[in-house]
Amino acid sequence: MLNNKINVFWFKRDLRILDNLPLFEASKRDAKLLLIYVIEDFLLNDKHYSDIHWNFIKQSIDDINKSLGEKSILFVRSDVISALKKINKKFKIQSIYSHLETGIDITYQRDKKVSKYCKANAINWFEYEKNYVKRGLKNRKKWIEGWNEYVRSPIVNIDLDRLDLIDPNEFKDEFILLSTNTKNNKNIQPGGTSNALKYLETFSDNRIKNYNKNISKPQESRFSCSRLSPYISWGNLSSRYIWQKLKKSIDHGNSKFQVNSFLSRLRWNSHFIQRFEMESSIEFSSVNRGYQIIKKKINDSYYTAWTDGETGFPLVDASIKCLKATGYLNFRMRSMIVSFFTHHLWQPWQLSSHFLARNFLDFEPGIHYSQLQMQAGETGVNTIRIYNPTKNAIEKDKEAIFIKKWIPELKNVPKPLVFEPWKMSEVEQKLFNCEIGKNYPGRIVDIAVTRKYALDKLWGMRRNVEVKVDKKRILSRHINS
Repeated sequence: MLNNKINVFWFKRDLRILDNLPLFEASKRDAKLLLIYVIEDFLLNDKHYSDIHWNFIKQSIDDINKSLGEKSILFVRSDVISALKKINKKFKIQSIYSHLETGIDITYQRDKKVSKYCKANAINWFEYEKNYVKRGLKNRKKWIEGWNEYVRSPIVNIDLDRLDLIDPNEFKDEFILLSTNTKNNKNIQPGGTSNALKYLETFSDNRIKNYNKNISKPQESRFSCSRLSPYISWGNLSSRYIWQKLKKSIDHGNSKFQVNSFLSRLRWNSHFIQRFEMESSIEFSSVNRGYQIIKKKINDSYYTAWTDGETGFPLVDASIKCLKATGYLNFRMRSMIVSFFTHHLWQPWQLSSHFLARNFLDFEPGIHYSQLQMQAGETGVNTIRIYNPTKNAIEKDKEAIFIKKWIPELKNVPKPLVFEPWKMSEVEQKLFNCEIGKNYPGRIVDIAVTRKYALDKLWGMRRNVEVKVDKKRILSRHINS
């Protein structure tokens, strides 16, 4: 073994150079620095992830490599401990720097094993919080004050010329170095900080003007919303950097109302991840323990119809098809498809989890599981919302542009029938070349009936003693004070 001591920076969900505090701290040390990203088999095989995520990660790594010139990241497929062992044979790892990851259970279990390995091998592991999500909190006292201090604190800039990096080619005998090449898909947002900055710039310069006006509309929101969520989830930009850039844009003419409306949601992003950090069991079971007595029978035909976008409800089906093709839906449509699945189809939210995670480009465990449970009405704290997909279609897609884009079978069907195609007569079906059951499926449930059933069940649960008791626990633990 060589006696050369090195430090390692382990990229996880922080794929950036800009405003990366642990990387900044690592860059100040005397030892040479090795940058690594490890694609792990257990995550490749995990049902939360799909190719859209791995391609986004590859694009993000490639973007960092380009910003570093010839200095680049050791990008390998391995489990992390095996990778560290190989590195440690060639050099002596002195310290590892990374962000804390508020991930799914299997990544948390991995991190515990890495911590044990580091302690056994006299390696310091310095973990830094990400976007003011703190580990070990018992409650939210002063959390908002801390968040406000964080977003106003100075951006961390790294002098790239001072980075003393180890060339990944030093390890070509120990690893098969992975390529960052990906196939271009114009329907999916590309990864990387340089792309994130472009989205931030166009949002700040123009798109934010109609942010609140179009936020709930499935088609218009694709332009008027920031589209920054995947860049936040995978760490191409920090929340602090986004907050400061948009705050400054007010001085250059942007509406204070529009900017602050967006920034309040940016804070909610960290809020929900903090909830998951404090209560990660919600990956598997209801945050309000009283709701764990609800047993919903899985209906495979309902699940298939929903995931295929063939429920017979145009806005639900268009949303599913759009999500599968582009990796993106606005918040209202996400809420609506989960509400439809958990309320109208009366299916367990857990059954929808992996399908949605695989298709959300911006999959973030803390957001994902918090929102699933909110929309399923199983928190005992939040308002129960059972969305009517037809009413939402009429209000949010008035000209049926979104519906007809993603369900071309309905392109000839005029309003208002396009919102309720099951009401077409046989003559109308032939006239508009859309036969129900042939060109487009009939509706799989009657939402007037299913809504009443779900409401009765959920409101009944609100009176449950255990639900009431756990509501108090949730409020005391998770509400900021």
